[in-house]
Amino acid sequence: MFSGIIAAVGRIERIEPLQQGRRLSIEVAGLGLDDVAIGDSIAVNGACLTVVSLRGNSFDADVSAETLRCTVGLDNPGDVNLEKSLRLSDRLGGHLVCGHVDGVGAVVRFEPVGESHLLRIEVPAELARYVARKGSVTVQGVSLTVNAVEGAQFEVNLIPHTVAVTTLKYLRPGAGVNIEVDMLARYVERLLSASR
Repeated sequence: MFSGIIAAVGRIERIEPLQQGRRLSIEVAGLGLDDVAIGDSIAVNGACLTVVSLRGNSFDADVSAETLRCTVGLDNPGDVNLEKSLRLSDRLGGHLVCGHVDGVGAVVRFEPVGESHLLRIEVPAELARYVARKGSVTVQGVSLTVNAVEGAQFEVNLIPHTVAVTTLKYLRPGAGVNIEVDMLARYVERLLSASR
């Protein structure tokens, strides 16, 4: 489990093909790996990946073909948002995030509004029903509050701190982003459909 509060921006430095997926080598910058062991989980742009090896200030993680199918940004070198998994004693600064990306959305608008930025995203129709005004959504691993919903599009406000410490600052209209909807919405839907 994660909270969607990004701890550092790292970089995918190397990608090696596997029979069914890829092995990523990720430099972690300021994340720190002193308390990370092989087998631990780290969210990379919102996708929960398992550490398979550690080297100094970097780690390797295997990415399955399924994860590559439903995400963006894990098959090219570049900057990524990083978050270590939660401990039971940690504060939950964002919302409960599984690190299981539900799909890819597309940036419709990204522009400054005063000190902040307005981010408007369109999600696939099958995900739109899980996005609610004042609800939570995870974009590229970042926990955000939904301010408005219109059809399959939603808007969030990014405060200056969020823009400064995440890769969201690089977004442009048309860019793909990893989306994880609020897990509570998925469970509520499942409970309601099971009771029919």
